[in-house]
Amino acid sequence: MKQPDGLSFTRCVLISVLMLLTIGFLSFLSRTEAVPPKKPLTDFPKQIDAWKGQEGFFDEQVYDVLGVDDSTLISYQDAEGKFVQLYIGYYQSQREGDLIHSPKNCMPGSGWEIDRTSIEELALAGKRPQTIKVIKLTLKKGPSTQVVLYWFQSRGRFIASEYWQKIYLVWDAIFENRTDGSFIRLIAPVGPKGMDYTTDYLKTFAEKIIPILQEYLPGEKAEMLGSGKAGRRKSWEAEKLGSWEAGKLGGCEAGRL
Repeated sequence: MKQPDGLSFTRCVLISVLMLLTIGFLSFLSRTEAVPPKKPLTDFPKQIDAWKGQEGFFDEQVYDVLGVDDSTLISYQDAEGKFVQLYIGYYQSQREGDLIHSPKNCMPGSGWEIDRTSIEELALAGKRPQTIKVIKLTLKKGPSTQVVLYWFQSRGRFIASEYWQKIYLVWDAIFENRTDGSFIRLIAPVGPKGMDYTTDYLKTFAEKIIPILQEYLPGEKAEMLGSGKAGRRKSWEAEKLGSWEAGKLGGCEAGRL
């Protein structure tokens, strides 16, 4: 019988090693973890200082597309008539295909043209003051203009980049066995007082809610549960409570975020 030559044997060994590594890597990726929010997002305050909010809902099919484990959509207004729509989407795990959606993908599908993308800085007070960066989108649809501020808040990080959000997701999946994450988005229409005025009050609002978000979203240290989804908002809730202001600003009414 002809014996395998050295090159063929080496190839067989390499292929076997690669197969074993692939099986091990896939096995690692298939591990499930679930990090629940500290508190249900449905309990997020409906009044923040002078801002009074009312909860709204997307259509159920939108939640199906988003794949969120917990979320809230609240429209706030103050006595001066300023308006902010807040959306928080939380994922206990992103290993099974439920990934955070970027508004850069969904806004054009909703008919909003992204006129400009830039970075804004928020100043966070507290015992450890710091500055974080968030993404700003300027959107246009016909005569309407709106400003969007958003960021990814995942495993203790504030991330203002879709690319870095994915890089950290892979990094933390491998070294921390965590893929939980959240997406925070604020939208406001640009009124007669202009873009700068709208951006400034959106930033002020964002700086107010970030300390509150820390009470709901897991940080760098978190307790994991077993696999499985947290209860997503039920369709009957949306039917019962209506969709007040949901999608009014055109963010995700087309089923994408």
